Order: sequence, then C-alpha cells, then structure tokens
Amino acid sequence: MIELKKVNKYFNRHRKNQVHVIDNTSLKLDEKGLVSFLGNSGCGKTTLLNVIGGLDKFQRGKIYINGKKITKFNYWKMDKIRNLHIGYIFQDYKLVDNLSVYDNISLVLKMIGIKNKKEIKKRVDYVLNKTGMYRYRNRMANMLSGGERQRVGIARALVKNPDIILADEPTGNLDSKNSIEIMNIIKSISKNRLVILVTHEVNLAKFYSDRIIELEDGKVVKDYKNKNEEDLDYRMDSKIYLKDFKIHKKIKEDDMNINVYTDNKETTDINIVFKNGNIYIESNGKEKIEIIDEDSSIELVNDHYKKISKDIYEDYKFDLEEVIDKNRKLRYSSIYNPITLIIEGFKKVFNYSVLKKLLLIGFFLTGLFMIYSTSSIFRALKIDEENFVTTNRNYLLVNASKISIDDFNKYSSNPDINYVLPGDSNIGLKVLYDDYYQSHEVKSLIEGSLSSISMLKKKDLIYGRMPKDTNEIVIDKMVANKFLKTNTPNYVGITSIDKIIGLKVYDMIEEEFIIVGISDLVSPSIYMNNDVFISVLSNKYKEDDIYDDEEILLENKKLDYDKFKDKIYITKGRIPENDYEAIVHKDNEETMKLNKEIDDKIAGRKLKVVGYYDTIYNYTNIFVNTNTIKAEVISNNKKLSIYPKDKDKVIKEFRESGVNISETYQLARQKYINESRDSVVEKLIVAGVMIGISLVEIFLMMRSSFLSRIKEIGILRAIGVKKTDIVKMFLGEIIAISTIGGVTGILFMSYIISLLMKVSYMRRVFMLNPFIILLTMIIMYLFNMIVGLIPVFNILRKTPAQILSRHDIE
Repeated sequence: MIELKKVNKYFNRHRKNQVHVIDNTSLKLDEKGLVSFLGNSGCGKTTLLNVIGGLDKFQRGKIYINGKKITKFNYWKMDKIRNLHIGYIFQDYKLVDNLSVYDNISLVLKMIGIKNKKEIKKRVDYVLNKTGMYRYRNRMANMLSGGERQRVGIARALVKNPDIILADEPTGNLDSKNSIEIMNIIKSISKNRLVILVTHEVNLAKFYSDRIIELEDGKVVKDYKNKNEEDLDYRMDSKIYLKDFKIHKKIKEDDMNINVYTDNKETTDINIVFKNGNIYIESNGKEKIEIIDEDSSIELVNDHYKKISKDIYEDYKFDLEEVIDKNRKLRYSSIYNPITLIIEGFKKVFNYSVLKKLLLIGFFLTGLFMIYSTSSIFRALKIDEENFVTTNRNYLLVNASKISIDDFNKYSSNPDINYVLPGDSNIGLKVLYDDYYQSHEVKSLIEGSLSSISMLKKKDLIYGRMPKDTNEIVIDKMVANKFLKTNTPNYVGITSIDKIIGLKVYDMIEEEFIIVGISDLVSPSIYMNNDVFISVLSNKYKEDDIYDDEEILLENKKLDYDKFKDKIYITKGRIPENDYEAIVHKDNEETMKLNKEIDDKIAGRKLKVVGYYDTIYNYTNIFVNTNTIKAEVISNNKKLSIYPKDKDKVIKEFRESGVNISETYQLARQKYINESRDSVVEKLIVAGVMIGISLVEIFLMMRSSFLSRIKEIGILRAIGVKKTDIVKMFLGEIIAISTIGGVTGILFMSYIISLLMKVSYMRRVFMLNPFIILLTMIIMYLFNMIVGLIPVFNILRKTPAQILSRHDIE
C-alpha cells in the first residue's frame, strides 16, 4: 500500500520561474489493482510517479510504502525501498544497451541479493516466457525493436516479484499492436499487485484501469473507481479486417485462386510470376508492394473489425511465486565485488576508442616521472652516513683564520686530547694494478680520514690483523666499500672487502703502505702509525692527481730530506739538520748563496741554504727536515682535526677560550641536511607538476567517460543500483587505466633506475627498493581515484530522475 500525505514538490524553488509541480497532494493506494494517472502534459503525472518511486525528491509532506516512511533526507532508505519493493517500467525502456536481454534482467536480481545462477535462470526464463521474449534472451538490447525493448523492460520490472509496479507512459513509443499487448500484460499483473500507470491515452486508461486519478497543475482534480464496462474501440494498424472491404473479387482459373480486396474501384496493372516455388510481383502503377509472411508485422483477419473485450487479458496468468525460492531472503545488495569491478574496468578500457587509448601514454609518462621523483626524494631524505661522513666521527674541527705552530703544539700537549692533525684529516692513497699487463697503467684512489692506529683495538677488526710495522695500515669498512664501488677493483678481481687485505697503496712520494686489516667502526678512517702522519698529510693524493706524472706533482714542492737521502748526495755544505734550513740543487749556487736566506718561506719564515745536492734523478726541489715539513703542513691549513679523550670537556674548554670548534660529524650532517632540503624541494616541485598533470588527465578522461555514460548511470540508479556500485564501476575503470598506463610506467622506469644505480654516482641520486615502488603505486592509485571520482560524486548528488533528464554534468 502507498500513502501520500500533503506532498509538495517545486521546480526552481524560490525563483521567479518557480513551478509547484506537486501541490499538497494526499493519496492512499491499495495493495493491488491498476491505477492510472491522467492529465495534460506538464500536469505533474510523471513527477508524482518519480516521487512515489524514489526517483526524485520532494520538499514537504510524507510518503509511506508498505508502512515504511520515505523521508526527503534518507536517500539510501529510498533506494533500498525502490530496489526491494518497486519495479519501474519506463516510457523509453531504459535498457542498458551494451548488455544482453538476459543480463539486463538478471542485473536487478543481483541487486536484491540473488546471486545463485540457477535461481536467476529460473526467474529470468519465466518472465521472458511470459512476455514472449525468451527467444531473444541472448540478443543485445540495442538490437531490439521498440515493442521488444518494452517487453524486456516489463520483464525486468517483474523478475524480482515486486509489490508495486510503476509504469511511465509504457505505450508512448509503441504502435497500436504492441500497445495492446503491453497493456494486456500490465493489466494481468495488476491482479495480485499494485500497478500505477501514467498515460496520455485516455481510452486505454478507461478500458484497463481499476482506478483513475486525474491531475491538473500539480493537483488531484478527480479520483474515482473506473467502472467502465464498455469494449475498447482501438483499431490496430497491424491488423487488416478483410470482411470490412466493400469490394471483393475472386480470380479462379485452373489451379490459380486469387482474392482481391479494395474499398474503391481502382485501375491497377500488376504482373505476377510463379516460378520454382517463388512469387514475383511487379506493379506497373504507383502502388507500393508489401509482402505479408511469417516475419511480417501485418496480419490479415478474415472477419469484420470488432471492439476489444475484457476477455483479451483475462486468460493471461502471471505468478512468479510458482518458480521462486520462497526461503531466499531478499536484501539490498551490491552487484560488484572487488574481482568483478576490476574485470569490468579492464573490459571498459580495452574497448576505448583508439584516440582514448592514446591518452594512456600520458599515464605511462606520469608513472615514469612519479617513480623518478619518489626515488629521488627518498634518496634526498635518507640521511645516509656514507653520503656525509667523510672524517673520523670522533674528530672535532677547529676553524681559524690562521693556525700557528704554537697553537698546534699547545693543543697537542693538552691532556684531554689524544692527538691533533693539521687540516680536515682527509687523505688519498694511490692504488696500482701492476699484476696484470692489461691494467698496468690503471690507477685508483683509496680515500679516508687519517686516524691513529692507537685508537683501534683488535676486536674492532672484521678482516685481517692489527699492524706490526709502520708501513702497515687498517682501513674501515666504509672506506673499503667506497673503494669497491668505483668499479675499477672489480676488473682485477677485487670484488669483496676481504680481498682488499694485502693491497699495496702509495702516497705522492711513492712511500708504500700495506693494508693488513679491515675495521668496522662506521667511521671512514684509514688507521696509520702516528709517526707517518705529517708525511702522509704532506704527500696525500687528490682524486684529480692520480693520473698525473709524479715529477709534475712534486715540481716546486718542498720535500723531506730524510725521505730522499738515498736518492741525493751533498756536493757542498751540509744536510738540513735544523728547522727552516734547506739544501738546493747545485745549479742554484749562483742565485742561492750558502748560509744565506732565500725568498722561499715556510710558516712565514725564510729558509736558509746550508748545502747543495746532486742526483741522478730529475729532482730540483728544496729539501728540508721533517720538522720544517710539519710546520709547512700546519701553516698551510686553517683547520685542525682533534681527537679528544673527553669530547664535551674539550668543546667547552675551547669555546670558553674563544676558539671556533665543532663536531665534524654534526657539522657534516647538518650541511648534508641543508643541501638535501633544497634538493627535496626541487624534486617535490617536479613530482607535484607530474602528479598534477596526471590528475588533470585522469579527471578529463573520467569526465569524458562519465558524460558518455550518463544515460547508463541514470538507468542503473533508476532501477535501484546502489550509489556505491556506480562508484565501484568507475573505480574499476580508474584502476584499469592506472594499471595499464601508470604501473607499466613505474615498472619500466624502476628497471631503468636499477640499471643507472650500478654507477656509483647514481646511487647518490636515487634510492629504489620494493617499498618505494609499492608506495609510488599506492600514491598514484589514490590520487587517480580521488580526482577521477570527482565527476562521479558530482553526478551522484543528483536524483535518478535528474540524471536521466540531463546530458551533461553541471
């Protein structure tokens, strides 16, 4: 039963062109029977039907269906009631064209929770048989005639066995024959349920209806039981009654029997040929020839025209109760599960036009840029000690405009300090690969922070042993890994850390050191005997130096006499025993006088020539003693590296005395973070632009797809499909687009990045692992879903009636 209490609905409410389309209407409709709404166009018939069926909103009043109140706010409740209790027959059929007849009908069963295939088949076959459409069950809806489509619409409305059938102008687009057949079905099913019919054909309404309600300007002006007992005077265009023709001529000759029927005496000229079981007709006049056979819609009736009596629908029986499973509880259900929504989404994308498929290239490119940006951002955000720790993490760094020898000596004698190094402690030692002919000219560099072997313990080693001689050294695992990443060692078989043990390395004056151990203190250190500190710092390599000739590197360089005394000999004078004394090549006797100072300075003091030398080598350098070299190294630096015993105490002491001192680890870390921040901002901007392009593209693509399917969405909403199912339908399409375009791009670019990361430098640019790839995919899916569903959510705010009446989204 349906009850309306003072229902009001307006179009363009509170505007100048406001229309009061339902004006304070109250009605009570029984549980069964055929009720017709009559009235002129625009009187509010269809709107009232839509409001009753939940296809449209109303502003005031109350509506009850089977005792359940429909409110103007709870649209989910309205959808549920329409889904479970109401079947809708539309004037223009509202079939989903790309579905078969069977699927159009079975769809509504899935919406009420019937998923069992056998139960669905029983119901669908029954209603198709009753509507005469069984033989068309596998035909696509868009291949049916108007009458056939309307029968399918009726079958769809009946298949869920609803309490109420709403029929909006069901014969409006049909010929007379189909109109009568459709009305017979509608009348028959009204025997055991309520059918509300909106029609403009008064004669049909008065012949079939049990009750007629006439409307005018949104108001009910008449409401009465229809007691019309007269037959229906309704001539069907498809039937030709032969006995109604005035003239009937027979032509009978031998085996030929021809009957001619006409109302007027007309001259005609026709040739008829019978041959091989075929009839050929040729008209020499203006007559149009139409053949009547089993496929023709025209029927010849050998009788006079008679009005249609009520017997025409009395014998029609519809009782779905005979076949349905009565124990099956109906529920307002979703028609999609996660698997089907994705499958349907991929089907939709595969059926895109060629032009639309080309847009997928944009998603592919977006996938490329997204994983590029994400991997770059993660690399920049990752505070990886390998990228910023370049010195022993225990060092403190003193910065000054000038470092004096006295300062160095003072700090070195501080009881709270283990030792002091001039400069930032970073050194480079050359590696030669002379064991193979192919690599005898190849060189590489081991770089690290010079540290004292006395700070190292045996337990700190992971490979090798502790040094026994001055020329034996230990390098940290961080130094070893950095060395191995240069790739050069791999070419000569040094493929792992343990294979570095025994490797010989050299400083600029060819002093040899042997790596005898590998430590793991997470500190990029090269551990040496304190006695070689000054020599190594004075003769360390830089990366750009290793391929230069030693003669060029040593040219004009002041050298330690003790390191070269076996390669030179004194020709006059003596060796440089004291500080700031020097010996020069004998060729300089005229310009550099013995026991006289020269212009060359170390630590601000001029050097005094105390002797001349000669050599079989190409040395022309100035030689001084070790202590003078030490003074030169100190004076040439504006930094000191300090290894404290008590870090906090030393920092406090130095800062109180006005010395600029800082922790090398924290200093490097902060510098790295600052530099990374700029990089991250740049990469975020790039990523944002790429994602923005993706979002605009997905929005436009989904809007285009949605606009082309407005009618389909309206139909699905009208027959009771959940809003969430409409969302799922497009969600599946977004997932398919993102997967085909975006994921492919992400995976392709991930492969390219993985190849690039084999180059040491690129490992500082990118960071890639399964988590980053998965996160990028999730971000892409989420962004695409959110933006892609914007037009979907916009349209779903509208009622089914509003959607069906529109061809675009405002």
